Amino acid sequence: MPPQTHLFSTSKEGRTVEKQKTKSAAGESYSRLMWKRFCQHRVAVVSLAVVALLTAAAVLAPLIAPYSPEAMVGKFSAAPTGQFLLGTDQIGRDVFSRMLYAMRVSLLVGAMATVISTAIGVILGLISGYFGGAVDMVIMRFTDMVMSFPYILLVLVAAAIFKPGMWNIIWILGLVDWPGVARLVRGSTLSLRETNFVKSSIVAGMPRRHILFSEILPNTVAPILVYATSVLALSMLDEAALSFLGMGVQPPDASLGNMLNGAQSLTVLTSKPWLWVPPGVMIIVLVTAINFVGDALRDAVDPTAAGGGHFALKKKKALRKAES
Repeated sequence: MPPQTHLFSTSKEGRTVEKQKTKSAAGESYSRLMWKRFCQHRVAVVSLAVVALLTAAAVLAPLIAPYSPEAMVGKFSAAPTGQFLLGTDQIGRDVFSRMLYAMRVSLLVGAMATVISTAIGVILGLISGYFGGAVDMVIMRFTDMVMSFPYILLVLVAAAIFKPGMWNIIWILGLVDWPGVARLVRGSTLSLRETNFVKSSIVAGMPRRHILFSEILPNTVAPILVYATSVLALSMLDEAALSFLGMGVQPPDASLGNMLNGAQSLTVLTSKPWLWVPPGVMIIVLVTAINFVGDALRDAVDPTAAGGGHFALKKKKALRKAES
């Protein structure tokens, strides 16, 4: 009897190891497939490189910037020269140095607001989709109520109520951007709740926390990641708009939005473009690149998504070529 028990135990362990290897291989192959699909979107690959390069420049701003962002080192509103690559602002600060630090602030605001809104949306979406019934109704009606408010008006009112500042803007944006994530996660949870592996975990008496965060959540990461890229781009634009209006990041701290603040003057717009063109172009480049990355991620996760995406377009072209 003891040898038989040993053989059974060994066989069981072998099946467990084999199952883990199969699961690991499947996960690895899916990741490779997603990366392969993403790389077929050449514009997105370039955009990802641009975002990575600009993020690295922002993080390394203390090492790259030739001057302190708050130091008055030159003449007032001086045009670009060899010493000041992008000129100086109205009080003699180096525009290039300030823009490097401004990118750091704008990226931080966008990233932190995205993390907060995604965390809130994921938790509410999981609870709503898993429990259903009255819980689902209450959460979704609250979500609909938040979404019914005009977004820009809600952000402006909140920014006017609270004291302007970087962290206040982060919390404001994080607390108004979550409804879309919540609805997305709820929809995925409703469908995953009916799958065999989730039902098996429920029957086996697994804790709800395990089912929600170990069974359901990992299967919703891909669409959440895609949606988060759009929230990141939107948060950066919102920060720029609020700071431009003087309701966001406050001087002497630099952000891409408050660097544009001087463009409210007609004199600056017409005769001193170095004060507003560099931060304006940087906002456009960052937001556009992030959106391209998000589009490619969407296509990589679901090539058959509504609208077809990059890969569906390639398929249509191939079919037309074959028919001709």
